Amino acid sequence: MKIVLLPILLAVTLTVSCYHGSRPRHIGDPAPEFSLQDSDRKVMLSQFRGQVLVLNFWATWCPPCVEELPSLMSMQERTRARGVVVLGISIDVDEDAYHRFLKLHNVNLLTVRDPEQKVAGMYGTSGWPETYIIDRQGIVRRKIVGPIDWNSPDVMEFLGKL
Repeated sequence: MKIVLLPILLAVTLTVSCYHGSRPRHIGDPAPEFSLQDSDRKVMLSQFRGQVLVLNFWATWCPPCVEELPSLMSMQERTRARGVVVLGISIDVDEDAYHRFLKLHNVNLLTVRDPEQKVAGMYGTSGWPETYIIDRQGIVRRKIVGPIDWNSPDVMEFLGKL
């Protein structure tokens, strides 16, 4: 009897643990509203209404995040005139390390720290980098897990259609 119950107990435990915290938003749903302030600035999702928002969750200590950063900055420069804005939300706890990183890598994106991961939790983000593309009306249109080349023709075409 114990042998039969162990697999069932394990299956129930794994199923429950997969859904702790917030679940990711579905494509086509309104993006969760947020307001976030760190020592440098305050941002709110609503301030980006009317623009395409590339909401990128990242960290300075995350190699894939660092890997995709140059293409993310380049894409921002190429699409800014068409109303595409990148907002980086860093989960870095160490504020000094965060500021050193921004200077060292000449980060020219709008970025704000969320060390308690409040906004990341709202979006169901659990890996970094993770990016949400939000259209001009505030609807989540795509979720991207992991680093990508933001200047690829597919990405540029997708952003151009929003």
